Order: sequence, then C-alpha cells, then structure tokens
Amino acid sequence: MAAEKKFDKRLAEICQLADAIDRQKAGLMASAADDAGFPVKVTSSEIDLAVEYLRSMQEEIPWVENGRPFGTVATIFPYDAPVVVLARFGGATLLTGNRLRFSLSSQTPATADLLAAICKPFPSIEAVVGMDNRTFGLRCVEDENIRLLFIAGASAVGEAYRRHYRSFDKLFFAGPGGMPAAVVFEDADVQKAAGFIVRRAFINGGQYCTTLKKAYIHRSLYAEARESILAAVEKLKVGSPLEPETDIGPIRVARTRRILQQALEQFPSARRLTGAIEGEMVFPLVLESENPQVPDLELFGPFLLLIPFDDPDAVVSELIQTRYGFLLTFFGAPAEEIRALFHTHFGMVHDNPDFQFTPLRRPFGGKKASGWILERRGGRWVERDGAFLYSRELIRRPGSE
Repeated sequence: MAAEKKFDKRLAEICQLADAIDRQKAGLMASAADDAGFPVKVTSSEIDLAVEYLRSMQEEIPWVENGRPFGTVATIFPYDAPVVVLARFGGATLLTGNRLRFSLSSQTPATADLLAAICKPFPSIEAVVGMDNRTFGLRCVEDENIRLLFIAGASAVGEAYRRHYRSFDKLFFAGPGGMPAAVVFEDADVQKAAGFIVRRAFINGGQYCTTLKKAYIHRSLYAEARESILAAVEKLKVGSPLEPETDIGPIRVARTRRILQQALEQFPSARRLTGAIEGEMVFPLVLESENPQVPDLELFGPFLLLIPFDDPDAVVSELIQTRYGFLLTFFGAPAEEIRALFHTHFGMVHDNPDFQFTPLRRPFGGKKASGWILERRGGRWVERDGAFLYSRELIRRPGSE
C-alpha cells in the first residue's frame, strides 16, 4: 500500500509537469522558431508527444518499483527537441524519486528561459540557465552530490567526460548518430520505404540525431524509389517557421550549416539531385552515388544520400564497419544472419517501421562511438553499450551496489 501511494504521488507530480508544458505550448512553439528556426508544425507535435508520454508514465512503474534512486542526476540538453528530452528525463527522474539538474543549449536561449519557468514549481527539477555548458559540466564533475551524469553530443565530448567517470556512480553517453542508414532490400514495399525515408530524413530539417542520412536501395527497386523520394521531397515546404504549413524552417545554427557544407565537399563524385544552401535557408539535399563506401561523418541537417546496390551481403558488410553504431532501419525480410548482425552492431534497429516521430518508449542510444554506459557496481566498474530506457537507468538495482 505504501509503495502504491508513493507512486501515486509521483504520478500526480508528473501529470502536473505535463499540464505545465501543455499550458506553455504556444510560447514553446514561438521560442523554438525564434531560437533555431524549428517549424511550429514540428514543435507542436513534439509537445503533444511529450505531454502524452508524461501522462502515461504509469506504464513504467514495473521497470522501477524494485530500485532505489541515485540522488541527484544531471544532464545537458541538446538544442533539438528539448521538450521531448525534458519529458523523457524529467518524467523518469520524478518517477524514480531522483532530483534532476540540467543545463540547456546556448543555441536556444528563449526556450531555455521558458523551460526554466515551467520547471520552477517542481522542487525536484532544477534548470540552470545562463551558464556555459562546459562550466556546467565541470561543476557536475566537481559536485559530489551528483551521482549520475548523462551526456549527449560529439565523440570528443564523450571522451572528455569519460576521463572523469570516477566522479560519478554512473556516466552514460549518447553519442553522434553518424549517418544513420536505411536499407531497402529486394522484397521490400518500395512505396512504404520511400515514404518513411523522406519523413525520417527531413523531419525538423534533419535536426534530430535519429534522422536518416543515407539509403541503400536494391537496384531492382532503385528507379521507383528514387522517383518517389524526389516527388515527396518536392512537396516539402521550406519557409517561415511560424507558418503552419512549413516543413523545414531556416537552419539558424551556423555550426549545422557549416557541417552540411563540409559534408557536400566529402562527396565530390556524387550527383546532387535537388537541394541547396542559401544562407539560413537549406533546401532538402538529395544526392546519389554508385559508391557504397560512404565517409563516416558526424552529420546533422537535411541531407540524404541514395545508393543503389546489387549484393546485400556487400552492403551489410559495409554498414557494420561504421564507427557509429547508433541506428539502422531496414525494409524487406533479410536473412536472420543479417538481422543478427544489425542488432549486434547498432543500438537501435527499426524493422519495416511506419511512424512520423520515434515512439518515446522505444530504447534510445547506440553502440561503438555512438554510446556507452559506465557504472560502478560495488568495487568494480562495468562498461556496456546499446540502447537504453531512461527510467531503467535512473535506479540502483538490488545487488548492483
């Protein structure tokens, strides 16, 4: 009975957080458009997704009911989808009885102020605004009250914090996605695959780590898929982020535009089918290449490379060589050996998916340079990789100390 009352109180607070986010929907959409050029069409859906997720947190009680909290956990939010991150991390923090301290990207100052105001009534959630993220991270390392730190970002960021892992009881890192791939095998539903590839390559201007950046398509399907992809891309509206019909707003983060320009230079032999960079306006970039060997880039933004293939084994061999075992999507019914290889090398594997936004209760995270977790267990440290579920990671399990 006491345990049930404990979770009832926590769930009530989580619903209050959901309500607070929902009340600020208009302001959050406007601030995201102003900060980073994110279209209100996208931010509106993110907020709805976050609110729905928080209001259904009772589904995660079985994951955490036998665990104990770490105490204070800390993280630095990325500039993309901060409301979704607040829902996933904040909801998990409240459910598990931890305290959360978080900093926000310097790229989103208006959103940071609004999220801080939303969180202010919640004593277990502290938003740190106006502090450089490097300073915030250093203070987390030095603060003995912070027992768990979650970091996302480039490979160099993860390695910088790895050097300080002994300052915590758990350090986990969600690294770069690299160039997440879709593979369209010979027996795939080509129209379903093409539609998903466009949705997941260009949603939010490709400014999620989970957006697709390359698509290997069996040559027997390539012409049809290419035609469908280009037709769908042509319908995407690039323009003012405040217009409800806009799919891709201006890319206001200069670093993202610079990374895109550098990526184009990495593919001198690829043919550009559509797209351009015109100041802050980036029209969806679609390239094609006969070369299956793609540079291992850490890429963000509206970019998609199409590659026809004949031999599925050769494509699989190429894909699993990547340093970035973050995400892989496939369409069709490949052999069990291929499926097993995908799950061995990638943290997230989507099997013939059909969604707009990645469901929030799916595991998140990668392998190799795309993610790892270091955890103190008694007198030893254990390192593991792969995708994770937030609530499961924010508790100490019996026998793990």
